Amino acid sequence: MTGYLCLENGSIFKGEVIMEGSDPIQGEIVFFTGMTGYQEVLTDPSYKDQIVVFTYPLIGQYGVNEDDSESDEPQVKGVIMLNLPDTYSHYHATSSLKDYLEKWKIPFMTGVDTREVVKAIREGGSQNACISYTEMVPEKEKLTGQIEKVALTEIRQMGSGSKHIAVVDFGVKKSIVSSLLEMDCLVTVIPFRQLEMLDQLSIDGLVLSNGPGDPKEMMTLLPRLKEKIMGIPTLGICLGHQLIALALGGDTERLLFGHRGANHPVMDHQTGEVFITSQNHNYVVNKESLVGTGLEPRFINVNDGSLEGLQHKDKPILSAQFHPEARPGPEDASWIFKQFYQSIKQPGREKLYA
Repeated sequence: MTGYLCLENGSIFKGEVIMEGSDPIQGEIVFFTGMTGYQEVLTDPSYKDQIVVFTYPLIGQYGVNEDDSESDEPQVKGVIMLNLPDTYSHYHATSSLKDYLEKWKIPFMTGVDTREVVKAIREGGSQNACISYTEMVPEKEKLTGQIEKVALTEIRQMGSGSKHIAVVDFGVKKSIVSSLLEMDCLVTVIPFRQLEMLDQLSIDGLVLSNGPGDPKEMMTLLPRLKEKIMGIPTLGICLGHQLIALALGGDTERLLFGHRGANHPVMDHQTGEVFITSQNHNYVVNKESLVGTGLEPRFINVNDGSLEGLQHKDKPILSAQFHPEARPGPEDASWIFKQFYQSIKQPGREKLYA
C-alpha cells in the first residue's frame, strides 16, 4: 500500500509500505551508507528503536542467513529502502530480506528516494520520524530507555581461556564477544544492572560494550565504573568509550546526524596511520573536556576531526568510538583487541604493542 515517511522537520516522502496493522510507527531516523551488512545492522542493539535508511539502491540481494545476526532478533523500529528484491542469491542464505522483515513484523518502505531522505537528515539532523498510511507529524519527545530494552537480564559465561574478561553489557554485539573468544579468553557477560558481580569475579580485563542512546542515562553507574576501570585493564567500545570519558570527568555531546556506515577514516594519533572503520553512534566525547582526566586523544576522525578513541597516560585504559570488531565493515581496527589483550598480559605496557 502507499504510505508516507514523515520527518519531525516537516519533510514527507512517499513510497510503498508493508507493516502489520494501520497504526503509525515512530522512531529516530538515521542512515547507513554500507553496500552490505544489512543483517548485522538490523540486529545491532545500538540501533534499538531507530528507523534505518539504507542509502545503497539495492538492499537484500544476498538474503539473510543464520550466522550474521548481532543479537537474537531485529532491533530496528523500521527500514527505508529504494529497492528490495524478492529473491536472493547467496548459497548460505535461508530466507529473503523481505520474508525476514515480515516474519519479525518490522515495518518497511520501498520506492523511497533515499538520497533525498539522507539530505534531509544531514541538513536537519537525526530526528524523530514515523511510517504511516497518512501524512502526519511525528512527536518530538526524545527517545529514552533503549539500553534497558536490549541489555541482558542474566549473566552469561563463554569460552575457557586462561585470561578472564568481564564484558559489561549495555547492548553488546555478538561479534565483540566472538572477538574476545578468538583470543582464547574466558568471557563473562554481565548486565549493567549487576555491576556488583564484578566484585565477586576474579577477572584479568574489563570491556565496556556498545549500546544505544545517550550515555548520560547511565550517570548513576559512573562512580562504580570509575573504581573498576582505574584498577584493571579496560577497553571501551562505542558507548563504552563514552562512559569511560564520563566516569573520569569528561563530557559527551550529540552530533548533528551521527556517524554510521562502514567507511569512516580514522587516524591513530600515536602512529599517524589512517585506517577505515565501521561506526554507529550519535554521541561523541568532547576533546576539551578531557583536561585533568588523565585521558588523552588516541584516535581522530579524518572527516570531521571528532574524537574517536582515548588512551590513559598512566593506566592500561583504551577506548574506541568505532567498532574494531566491524561486522559489517572492514577489519582494519581488529588489532585493538590484541592491544587490549597485551595490556592484560603486561599491565602498564600496552603502549608498546600495535
